[in-house]
Amino acid sequence: MHPSAPADQILRDRRQWLRLFTAFGLAPAGALATRPGPVELSGSTPDGRRFRLSEQTGRVVLVFYWSTGCAVCRDKMGELRANLAGWASQPFTLIGVNVDSRLQDFLDHDTLVRQTIAPARRFDSLWAGQPGFIDTLGMPARLPGACLIDKQGRLVERYSGRVPAEAWDRIAELL
Repeated sequence: MHPSAPADQILRDRRQWLRLFTAFGLAPAGALATRPGPVELSGSTPDGRRFRLSEQTGRVVLVFYWSTGCAVCRDKMGELRANLAGWASQPFTLIGVNVDSRLQDFLDHDTLVRQTIAPARRFDSLWAGQPGFIDTLGMPARLPGACLIDKQGRLVERYSGRVPAEAWDRIAELL
């Protein structure tokens, strides 16, 4: 591709390559091909509300795996919150999965978020260590990580490391 090609053409070409790689069970770094079909994620938020991915049918869901000890994870929170607020009128859900080994670290973070972040910019997180937590998506190879779920509840893409800018374009397509 010529370096002066329009940005929308470059983006279309990237998406076509990603779909081609995925069709053959290959994937470029960051976006990993995954099995088709429904997946499950369920657990409770710190305030006791139950979350079930199976109840999100009709919504695009980004599952964000993170830890309070991961500087990159914490750095991504602002971007996640900005996109969540920007898509407030869209069928989009952002759910975090905290993988801290200590529940108290997760709860302390949640308290801090509730005291400092406006409600429209908050997203719920589940603690992976809680009894009854179910995750058939599987933990990412490294943090942060994310899984993109389409409106039918199927795993579309998996990201290991920083969520790439292309992921937000893909979410917009699925909305």
